[in-house]
Amino acid sequence: MKDAFRILAINPGSTSTKISVFEDEREVCAVKLSHSVEDLAPFDRIVDQYEYRREVIVSELAKAGFPVSSFDAVVGRGGVLYPLEGGTYAVDETMLDHVRRGVQGEHPSNLGALIADSFSREADCPAFIVDPVVVDEMMPLARYSGLPQLPRRSILHALNQKAVARQACLDAGIDYERARLIVTHLGGGISVGAHCEGRIIDVNNALNGDGPFSPERSGGLPVGDLIALCFSGRYTLDQLKKLNKGSGGLVAYLGTNDMREANRRMKAGDEEAGRVYQAMAYQVSKEIASLSAVLEGRIDMIILTGGIAYDEDFTALVRNRVGFLAPVRIYPGEMEMQALALGGLRVLRGLEQPRSYSPAAS
Repeated sequence: MKDAFRILAINPGSTSTKISVFEDEREVCAVKLSHSVEDLAPFDRIVDQYEYRREVIVSELAKAGFPVSSFDAVVGRGGVLYPLEGGTYAVDETMLDHVRRGVQGEHPSNLGALIADSFSREADCPAFIVDPVVVDEMMPLARYSGLPQLPRRSILHALNQKAVARQACLDAGIDYERARLIVTHLGGGISVGAHCEGRIIDVNNALNGDGPFSPERSGGLPVGDLIALCFSGRYTLDQLKKLNKGSGGLVAYLGTNDMREANRRMKAGDEEAGRVYQAMAYQVSKEIASLSAVLEGRIDMIILTGGIAYDEDFTALVRNRVGFLAPVRIYPGEMEMQALALGGLRVLRGLEQPRSYSPAAS
């Protein structure tokens, strides 16, 4: 066994691509590459961003002095695949085909397997994904929507929700496998999950139309009005999909996906920016409160994480509304890069066998 393994972790998000280089458990390089609305505007589909994002990563690795050939594994954030159990999965041709075609939906994390595969081929090393966004542990009652044709789906920031939940429990001296938590990931998309004894038993579909609106997603919409809009003749199918995911939420109201910009405008006296900013916190709070019923009011902690959790004004608005339910703990940013690298490291050390992606619905 090698003295130390070098692992490249790649995490494509809706507004950024994060890359980290780990030598065993130690992070030796971390870069966040931001993508503005203008940067991504030329691409009709998320998968079309592949070459753009890959070249940006290549450039950053060269600047940092890490040749691609030096990696022992490349780990990407898992995409919108068919539902899977949590764990580390080897990237294979079926997985690549599914994320290219978007068989379960489009999401920036679909690029994780594609980019990881391209680098692994260059480095002649394995490629993995870890805890993809389709980790599905929902209880049966949570799947009912009101129409049998449209069951509720588990699509969330599973990688970070699980990692942060475990860390918060460790910090609080609580066993995650026995804890009852509500975890909220606040990023380009927003997912709010009820964690019960190590499983995420209910969560909003953070990808395409459920829960609170986010910096660039519409969240849940008035259904009757949405149906009318779909048949109004004003929009094509692709345009409607873009309004739901990419041009919804903060972008639709304020023309930006940057919460920092919204906060600046609010503090500069822009009343509409202030109302939209507060409305997003209001909707996040409502989603958290709704999951208190799922956990029957017995909640050990409410956890706020993700990039927007750095915004103390925003987290204060949420805390003021939900703090009566349980203690609110804030973990700004995410632990996704560490979780990705450690998933790959366990396989390289022979401590865990990589899972195979073999969905029944493929």
